[in-house]
Amino acid sequence: MVMLGAHMSISGGLHNAAEAAGKSDMDCLQIFTANPRAYPEVKNDPQSGRLLTKRNGRWQLNSIADSDAVAFSAAVARAQLRQTMSHASYLINLASPDDALWKKSIDAMTIELERAGQLQIPWVVVHPGSYTTSTAAAGIIRIAKAVDRINELRSARAANILLENTAGQGTNLGWSFQQIADIISHTSDSKRLGVCLDTCHAFAAGYAIDRTSGWRRMLGDIETTFGFEKLKALHLNDSKRECGSRVDRHEHIGLGQIGCDGFRRIVKSRKMGHLPMYLETPKAAINGEDGDARNLRVLRELAA
Repeated sequence: MVMLGAHMSISGGLHNAAEAAGKSDMDCLQIFTANPRAYPEVKNDPQSGRLLTKRNGRWQLNSIADSDAVAFSAAVARAQLRQTMSHASYLINLASPDDALWKKSIDAMTIELERAGQLQIPWVVVHPGSYTTSTAAAGIIRIAKAVDRINELRSARAANILLENTAGQGTNLGWSFQQIADIISHTSDSKRLGVCLDTCHAFAAGYAIDRTSGWRRMLGDIETTFGFEKLKALHLNDSKRECGSRVDRHEHIGLGQIGCDGFRRIVKSRKMGHLPMYLETPKAAINGEDGDARNLRVLRELAA
């Protein structure tokens, strides 16, 4: 059976996201575990070496309250969610040539993995990064070195990393599947890395998945670059902009440039149909129907 869910708000508590997903009859759930547009102020405890975060002027072990973690896990169980995933902060840039920002991104990503692990979330998806004033080749090496450093810092219970393909805007890396494969190949422990495929980003980067020929091309490129064994999750988003635009603008399923035929191929795919699929579409209602409810209904109708 197709596994469908969405990114849900944690406003009022982490457990609220799982409860809302259950009420919407979702099979999987994606959340932020913290503010996605804020960096924690981080340092290492000189005795334990653990990462500490400054809260209310005091340095504290960066973790989620045990009671909140228990409440979240209980809500996930009640909602019968089959998979959960976390999305990392948008400010993290593992490709940055600026040493201060690069190190801060490593610390922030390590914290993201630890927090997800505390919630028993197996994967944290992150945008690979932007090379800014360096080069694409240098940025790829920088990301791989950052991943290796994160794996040195992380605990055994921490989640693993999913690299998300990007639309290719500016100096963002990961729009090319070969770039993602190169990042993975340059890490010392590639078993801890996977890939999350965003449909809007793939379309904006040039994969015409609204057509059978473009769909087959994308499948072939996945096979010959990072491989389907690395593909662990999908972000299902239609695209407001045309194929190859390099512009990341999400749209409701079937109402954008990809259209229903494109998503029918995805949800019925033997290569992808078993993977958890998360909506990141607009939340606005359509003709009085909740946005998520409408998009889930459309996808289930396409799968059937």
